[in-house]
Amino acid sequence: MTSTAGDAAGQRTAVDRLGITAGMVVLEVGHDDDVDQALRDAVIERSGTPLSEDDSDDVVDVVLLWFREEDGDLVDLLMDARTRLDAAGSIWVLTPKAGRDGHVEPSDIIDAAPTAGLSQTSTVQAGQDWTASRLVVPKGQRAARR
Repeated sequence: MTSTAGDAAGQRTAVDRLGITAGMVVLEVGHDDDVDQALRDAVIERSGTPLSEDDSDDVVDVVLLWFREEDGDLVDLLMDARTRLDAAGSIWVLTPKAGRDGHVEPSDIIDAAPTAGLSQTSTVQAGQDWTASRLVVPKGQRAARR
């Protein structure tokens, strides 16, 4: 059993923790060979739609942003992702866990979020090697989109 597959006893999966539901449009940014393929597959299965491509114009419900220490400016990536995000959507910044190659300090995400007009609401385990931090547009700044 993987960390993304549920069991008959109702154990919460990584996809549950990310809040992915049927019909959601999910954008993936930062895909590389090291991502958690089981998590990606589970997101696609749960949403029932393929992951949105970075070059599409879709407004999305969720952004999965795979980010590693060497991936550049997190603020720029967050601001780009935010332009595609539905008003009530969320950006999940997926970073390698401590001790893994490319690990990002949690303080880097906390510092980048407000600069990009976002606030962090939670952090969850998103697989064996990845941690996910949920960022949202603060309620007072949300404008309806779709």
